[in-house]
Amino acid sequence: MYCNQCEQTAKGIACTTVGVCGKKEDIADIEDVLIYALCGMSLFAHEARQKGIIDDTVDRFTMEAIFSTLTNVNFDPERFVILINKVVELRESLKTRIAEAGGTVDFDHPAASFSPADSVAGLAKQGAELQFIPNLDSDENIRSLKQTLLYGLKGIAAYADHASILGQNDPAIAGFTYEALSALLAEGLTIADCVPVAMKAGEINLRAMELLDAGNTGTYGHPVPTSVPLGHRPNKCILITGHDLNDLELLLKQTEGKGIDVYTHGEMLPCHGYPELKKYEHFYGHFGTAWQNQHKEFPNFPGPVLFTTNCIQKPKDEYKDRIFTTGLVGWPGVAHIEGKDFSSVVDKALAMDGWQDDADNGSVMVGFARNAVLGVADKVIEAVKNKDIRHFFLVGGCDGAKPGRDYFTKFVEQVPDDCIVLTLACGKFRFFDQDLGDIGGIPRLLDVGQCNDAYSAIQIAVALAGAFECEVNDLPLSMIISWYEQKAAAILLTLLYLGIKDIRLGPSLPAFISPAILDFLVMTFDIKPVAATPEEDLKAILG
Repeated sequence: MYCNQCEQTAKGIACTTVGVCGKKEDIADIEDVLIYALCGMSLFAHEARQKGIIDDTVDRFTMEAIFSTLTNVNFDPERFVILINKVVELRESLKTRIAEAGGTVDFDHPAASFSPADSVAGLAKQGAELQFIPNLDSDENIRSLKQTLLYGLKGIAAYADHASILGQNDPAIAGFTYEALSALLAEGLTIADCVPVAMKAGEINLRAMELLDAGNTGTYGHPVPTSVPLGHRPNKCILITGHDLNDLELLLKQTEGKGIDVYTHGEMLPCHGYPELKKYEHFYGHFGTAWQNQHKEFPNFPGPVLFTTNCIQKPKDEYKDRIFTTGLVGWPGVAHIEGKDFSSVVDKALAMDGWQDDADNGSVMVGFARNAVLGVADKVIEAVKNKDIRHFFLVGGCDGAKPGRDYFTKFVEQVPDDCIVLTLACGKFRFFDQDLGDIGGIPRLLDVGQCNDAYSAIQIAVALAGAFECEVNDLPLSMIISWYEQKAAAILLTLLYLGIKDIRLGPSLPAFISPAILDFLVMTFDIKPVAATPEEDLKAILG
């Protein structure tokens, strides 16, 4: 096992015996086998495209398979066995079709003919022998860039998969994915070879987020400012967490009229702002913050919990029997929903006590995506020109349990009263319930949405730059980004592709970035780690 794809990796280097996320050694090794097999299949998929062979089934599966290796998604080894065998099946099918079309099928890399073991133990052994990450390249800088590309691909796959569920697809995303996975196998690459591919990943991720935005807003409407209760009311209840709006809609439809309230958890909070979701009267409120508090929160919720796109660290036995997963999410011993029939979740909710009392724990506002913010752009622009608004801070990204993340809470608490804070993703749960007041009726804390709504934040920044006839980097805007997993890596690549500079990243820098590559990022994009204290960063930014 050698895993350093997330921010919390052991000792800031790599997890080598068990993942900080709870991932066991065999799972990590089998995930490496899956990625290796996908690299081999991609040699054929890329060649197939040169012969005009584009297979939507292969494209869709590839996104799902890569997504399943994202941190905190799938911890079930048996499900990886199925995925790996499917990769080989699709590879051989492509090989036959390419040969018939007169294309190249004789690739000399071992990944092109990889034969997986027929058991979990056998696959784990193969993964341990592969040493996939350490063997990406003997040059630490090329290895660093290949890892950056790989982890960016994992984020891209997540967004592309979500978008596809809502009917939004672009074959260019899969096409780039095959090229990039093939590049991971290439030898003799230089930094000059690798950097453009990483920047291309940023461009492709922007497209994936654009598609997901179109799927979300086209299906459920553009988010509108909405007050969401943080308390509860007497009724049966279900808690839904993750990111999948389609699963939430299906759950709302299947619980309608059954005396069950649906509460959001974590990154599902922004869903309350979508018109087509908020119309359900039993879509009531929000419970809980983000994944690092799940073991404290779930035992206190008197109903079942449905995970849509991310898993938890090993579920405790005390509530394991009321955890359900759907989609790609899996953990041994936890019930998995197939076919989007949530009747077992509904039955569990009806069998449990539910809330017996009223609790008013205040509320939070959501729904400040690009349409809502740009709808008052004239007021924002006037406030900036009148110096009522001095600066904008985008404080968002991932959350986690590692010490140091209180930096982001303290940062927001110390942002001056003449500044606006935009936030998105689960990093906001460090401060999402703070009342920062407003500036001329414009709330000082604006929840832009989920992590993929970085697309909305980008559109807001681009529109403001246009209004002020300047570049985005010239705006009174600073980005304070927290990261944890691979979707954050993909978003960072997008920001770099767009030429955004002076990004502060924390609470620690990626372990997979080598010193030389870090120097390159600093020199090219002025990217930097957050300071030891928010006071230092605020002073540097505001003077």
